[in-house]
Amino acid sequence: MAGPTPGAARPAPPPGRIRRIGLPYLLLLPALVLELLVHLVPIGIGILMSFKALTRFSIRDWGAAPWSGLDNYKISVDINAPAGEALLHSFWVTCGFTVLSVGLCWLLGTAAAIFLQDTFRGRGLLRTLFLVPYALPVYTAVITWAFMFQHDNGLVNHVLHDQLGLTDKPSFWLIGDNSFIALLTVSVWKGWPFAFLVVMAGLQNIPRELYEAAALDGAGIWQQIRRITLPSLRPVNQVLVLVLFLWTFNDFNTPYVLFGKAAPEAADLISIHVYQTTFATWNFGTGSAMSVLLLLFLLVVTGLYLLLTSRRRKTADV
Repeated sequence: MAGPTPGAARPAPPPGRIRRIGLPYLLLLPALVLELLVHLVPIGIGILMSFKALTRFSIRDWGAAPWSGLDNYKISVDINAPAGEALLHSFWVTCGFTVLSVGLCWLLGTAAAIFLQDTFRGRGLLRTLFLVPYALPVYTAVITWAFMFQHDNGLVNHVLHDQLGLTDKPSFWLIGDNSFIALLTVSVWKGWPFAFLVVMAGLQNIPRELYEAAALDGAGIWQQIRRITLPSLRPVNQVLVLVLFLWTFNDFNTPYVLFGKAAPEAADLISIHVYQTTFATWNFGTGSAMSVLLLLFLLVVTGLYLLLTSRRRKTADV
């Protein structure tokens, strides 16, 4: 039987196949529309505002505000000026806070998930209790911690000073240098159950036969964790660390509820700093420029992280 002659028109795909091909795009359409309205359009407006001289006098008709070009960005990155110096300080505080919070959340969550893999009485109750901080609304949890950190009648000072005698006098946790410790404590407390949940789900995909074979070869618990558990959890941890990094670096609710509109200098995260610049001093153009710079930084870090992890995964596969 002769095949189709060159140049002959190909038969059109059947209507059923066209419907199957277009179905995924149709199902994604609502999400794409919401993404456009909720994220992309505000981002575009924010970028436009960063190039305008927006103050309390021009915000009412911000579309007609004078064009300032890159002036807002120059103010933000000029570390010799007060605005740039304050932003740089806030950036380093946020970096240190993010590294400590993500590291502790991952460490506590991974340790709890590993040691709760074995079956014992009360394991289900412990798993449920560990997820309580993650299930609580953010405002409820942070307000509770704010009361616990009160100087005169807070539970933290009552335990550390009155009961255990670890401090010479009650400490101020919501002002001064201790505010960083308070913020880090709240962030880790409400963030590590998410790491615990993700790692616990990832552990279900590791065959028990690997541990049994390692035990027969004389491998102890730490060797099994190092040689089997952590390598098997690498894909899960790559996603987990990225998500924790983005959540923590952009965290606004925790410092805002814990300290109010003005965070102490030691706990001046960049999210609350941009809020202060924008809505407290009414420098909407400068605040928008800071937000754009923050977005660019997160995009670069995320892209580099994904590039490095993908290369490492390819190297491991080879």
